[in-house]
Amino acid sequence: MKLLFVLFTFSAMSSVFIQAQYLRVSENGRYLETDDGNPLFWLADTAWELVHRLDLEESERYLRNRAAKGFTVVQVVLLAECNGLTDPTPDGHLPLEDLDPTRPNEAYFQHVDKVVSLAAEQGVYLAMLPTWGAHAQDKAHPLFENHSLFSKETARAYGRFLGERYRDAWNIVWVLGGDRSPEDTEDIWDSMASGLKEGDGGKHLISYHPGGGHATTEYFPDTPWLDFHMRQSGHDARDIPVWEDIGSDYLTHPAKPVLNAEPAYEQIPIGWNEVNGRFDAYDIRKSAYLSVFAGAFGHSYGHNSVWQMLEEGREPIVWAEDPWHVAIDSPVSYQMRHLRSLMESRPFLSRIPDQSLLLTEENFGSAYIQITRDGVLGEKDASYIMAYLSIARALKLDTSVIEGGRLKAWWYDPRTGLTYFIESFENEGTYSPKWEDRVSLDMGGPDWVLVIDDAERGYGKPGS
Repeated sequence: MKLLFVLFTFSAMSSVFIQAQYLRVSENGRYLETDDGNPLFWLADTAWELVHRLDLEESERYLRNRAAKGFTVVQVVLLAECNGLTDPTPDGHLPLEDLDPTRPNEAYFQHVDKVVSLAAEQGVYLAMLPTWGAHAQDKAHPLFENHSLFSKETARAYGRFLGERYRDAWNIVWVLGGDRSPEDTEDIWDSMASGLKEGDGGKHLISYHPGGGHATTEYFPDTPWLDFHMRQSGHDARDIPVWEDIGSDYLTHPAKPVLNAEPAYEQIPIGWNEVNGRFDAYDIRKSAYLSVFAGAFGHSYGHNSVWQMLEEGREPIVWAEDPWHVAIDSPVSYQMRHLRSLMESRPFLSRIPDQSLLLTEENFGSAYIQITRDGVLGEKDASYIMAYLSIARALKLDTSVIEGGRLKAWWYDPRTGLTYFIESFENEGTYSPKWEDRVSLDMGGPDWVLVIDDAERGYGKPGS
């Protein structure tokens, strides 16, 4: 009877998966797209403890909420950080028998199967970590139990198990690591990646989630199994220069897509200390827009209560306050979709960062301006230019990269997704917006996006 139940589960899952698309890296090595060539803007929410702490009804509520807000990806861990090996799920299941990764608990993974299926029904990809990084290291942790589980052999076997089990799940991207440096554990991750590919036949993309302040470009610049780079800019301070970090990752050879996979979370204490205050909506927007405009193919958002699925009666971690079902409707969770809408409203796979277009001399951290456009660097082939202004201020742009003789300019509000037309004008090679016509700061500020289009292309309003 147990075998029949498992077969029924996967038959039901396959009926959902058959209609959808696996992901691949775009031809230029900079973006992700579906098998039929449609680009994916990676707009992720971070829900590390989803399968560990929520039951199926709660999981469906969460996934429907995220899909409705425009999130395309959810980041989740199978062997979780928060005592995920010894603290059972709401249904009473642990992931492994006797802490042995070669003996996965069928009941636990049947629950995972259903979460994967629920996400597929919502059109959501799961960036799924086989294990939190701590379980590959023999090091103490200040907050959680730590069990070092893996050798090369067990990592490969566990990876093969996961690859085989989810071979037909289109909506999975494998993410190794889990907030840890791979130093001294490279053999474990290489083996796990090999096991995953043996199990799924290479059908899923693979990346690695590094520790705070680090990126996979430091450890795996040309590793064949790593399909795209992840960075964790982290939670240590305001105004971390993500434009420099992502820009550096972008220039790494060979070219691979780059992503800020863990920026500062909304409502987490700055530098892990409540005395410093907490990261707010403005902080989160700046990190997102500056990362994407500097070359990232998407962005991962997180909320301090949601990643840990805090609920009433549970001890919070790092000073979380609101329960997860309240936090999922925070202001920023609505605002993130405006970034996706903006990027998808203009040519997507040809977009590049290009700071050479900024003619404003002063450009510094808290008021940084980051430029992106489409085309080839050094060529005058752009059809649009976008400038993210951390603080609305005077600026001057080189518009000679757009060959069209007439241009249109717009202000785009990253808080609301509303667009304000500035003017249509002759392309004289440079442009400074008319500040008497700009949207006043009392309408929300301080950050804005300036969009300049080749008027002959007929683009609609930015974000529409």
